[in-house]
Amino acid sequence: MKDDTTIRGLAHSETAHDSAIKHVTGRADYTDDLPEPQGLIHAYLGLSECAHGRITGMDFTDTLAHPGVLGVLTAADLPGVNDVSPNGKHDDPVFAQDHVLFWGQPVFAVVAESRDQARRAAQKAQIEYEALPFALDPIAARDAGHDYVTDPLTLRRGDARAAMATAPRRIKGRFGIGGQDHFYLEGQIAMAVPGEDEDVVINVSTQHPSEVQHMVAHVLDVPSHSVVVNVRRMGGGFGGKETQMNLFACVAAVAAKRWNRAVKIRPDRDDDMIATGKRHDFVVDYEVGFDDDGHILAVDGDWYARCGFSADLSGPVTDRALFHADNAYFYPDVELRSHPLRTHTVSNTAFRGFGGPQGVIVAERMIEEIAYALGRDPYEIRRKNLYRNGQLTPYHQPVEDQILPRIFQELETDCDYHARRQAVLDWNAKAGVIRKGIALTPVKFGISFTATWFNQAGSLIHVYSDGSISLNHGGTEMGQGLNTKVAQIVAEAFQCDISRIKITRTTTEKVPNTSATAASSGSDLNGMAALDAAEQIKARLIDFVAERWQAPRDEVRFIPGHIRAGGQDVPFDEVIAAAYMARIHLSAAGFYKTPKIHWDRATGRGRPFYYFAYGAAVSEVSVDTLTGEYVIDRTDVIHDVGRSLNPAIDKGQIEGAFVQGAGWLTCEELWWDDKGQLRTHAPSTYKIPLASDRPRVFNVKLADWSENAERTIKRSKAVGEPPFMLGISVFEAINMAVASIGDYREPARLDAPATPERVLMAVNRLRG
Repeated sequence: MKDDTTIRGLAHSETAHDSAIKHVTGRADYTDDLPEPQGLIHAYLGLSECAHGRITGMDFTDTLAHPGVLGVLTAADLPGVNDVSPNGKHDDPVFAQDHVLFWGQPVFAVVAESRDQARRAAQKAQIEYEALPFALDPIAARDAGHDYVTDPLTLRRGDARAAMATAPRRIKGRFGIGGQDHFYLEGQIAMAVPGEDEDVVINVSTQHPSEVQHMVAHVLDVPSHSVVVNVRRMGGGFGGKETQMNLFACVAAVAAKRWNRAVKIRPDRDDDMIATGKRHDFVVDYEVGFDDDGHILAVDGDWYARCGFSADLSGPVTDRALFHADNAYFYPDVELRSHPLRTHTVSNTAFRGFGGPQGVIVAERMIEEIAYALGRDPYEIRRKNLYRNGQLTPYHQPVEDQILPRIFQELETDCDYHARRQAVLDWNAKAGVIRKGIALTPVKFGISFTATWFNQAGSLIHVYSDGSISLNHGGTEMGQGLNTKVAQIVAEAFQCDISRIKITRTTTEKVPNTSATAASSGSDLNGMAALDAAEQIKARLIDFVAERWQAPRDEVRFIPGHIRAGGQDVPFDEVIAAAYMARIHLSAAGFYKTPKIHWDRATGRGRPFYYFAYGAAVSEVSVDTLTGEYVIDRTDVIHDVGRSLNPAIDKGQIEGAFVQGAGWLTCEELWWDDKGQLRTHAPSTYKIPLASDRPRVFNVKLADWSENAERTIKRSKAVGEPPFMLGISVFEAINMAVASIGDYREPARLDAPATPERVLMAVNRLRG
């Protein structure tokens, strides 16, 4: 093997995504592209058509008579537990047994020779229900006396009620915040291959292979060592494959063992959207007290969440909503309460930002309310209330790395914010049909799993005798470039060309007990674990080289393509071959756990986050007041990723996150009818942002002067989730454009998403 004289590792961090060419040429293998074993059969789910009811009868006569059908699986056919809940609450069955709790809940699965046969046969089943009352939204659930799916949380610092009572000014409001479908390009899919004894191998599109292993083992009633879970890559996840894939993997595994044949399950897009969880909808009641200068004095709020029929991840999601209800602002006295309410809808789950966006946007709504009450630019109010280092968050973690003032200054200068805002005001003063808005909004986002035990990762590195390197870690690749970043870290550690490194599929056979690739922690955790493994092998090689080439140990150096010892630069290949002959162990398992973090949920105090990532965006929009339609004219972003591991990948993540965040707040709307059926369940009825919806001018810049104060991998910062919330700048800009109709006497108070219909109704309200 040959090495370039310039290492394409972290020193040259524009390394292309390892699968980029495969993606654009269609040669990347996803789960559905894997070679199908001989005798493969297919499963398909049968979904309920009742929002809440008692199952009074199930007739599969016509289903079983359909050509190619091998059988039907129900709850009675599961060897182990009928449960795929990720939290130990045992409230999320594989198949409904006596009751159905939402329209679209899986009741059975048909297994047939072909997917089309299984799908058509499932539609012939006759399920009878005794309908029961249901509640779909969180306020209706609260008023109906529904229980919580999990324990609520209260964050409290100071005395919010007393401070509110003495505040010179107070504002109360209610804010409806919509959910969002993940709309991953590759839908849910699993293929199970039975082995001897209790063994089964699952190829699945999942962000959490170890959880799939755990769930399949319990449903089959076998030990975890009998279940192997493999993931090469996903065609998108966004949190929708953190827990929601458990169901599909378990159904495939049960069918595979039952018929002793490989089984694949892949739902249609409609059924995928109906049967799997979304971003949590919230209704938030808030009150803010402030002074005549716009300083926030007190905040009180209730976050009512549509959690669905079971807990899933609603506990940590609603917790994180409260953790980010301050966004970038200091609340001197504050009390925040979550209400994770049970509703007769699909169980909502993780989604990029994991509840954080639903906290951040409320902070921005309160800032907007204060600004309009005082007749000020909201940006001025934002600057006044930014955290200063040493101040405590509502969960009593001190802010110690505040860099937003510098980001603000740089961004407002770069994009000429003040002149552009005045131009917007001048344009709107003409009272034309097209109204403009501009907004500058920040984000402060905490990085770490709030479930402390998830903040760990493992890796496995083999250096083969020819000098090639096999790299495996517990993270999963869903297009975000994690594998490329981790390979760069290993390449720099060995000072070898990245082409030497083979990034192997994620598998529970190599790295056990892994955490989900979520919470923006993929590079932080797996990068450090891989570095740990590389450093172990390097230490052995240094000892060997020092002895073999008679050099002081502290003078042995890894340099591009070579190891320097005693005045000699020995080629990497030669050192590795000699080390193998000398019986040096050239394999290592790495491990990392995040330091410093701790969290006591009972008291609402601790340090749940290792550090904060920061950013800010300015967005300008044009709104047609006759139709409610709008375009994003321009967006400027400065985002903090610390010392970037790969600027090209990081900028791509920021751009994608921004557009996805803007889509959540503008065009992506979930709608249930009066029977409890989700009607926005296909591309024809659910609108994700298109390429044409991106900002007409889109400038993204990294805060390349930033360096993580904590000892993260190469002093980088997470990038997956934080920039999602920069899309709030679009929502705020739309609000300004609409508020111009009433001469800015009051805010538009749009609920999210700000669809053209909602915009038009707000325009008409302000005109009235």
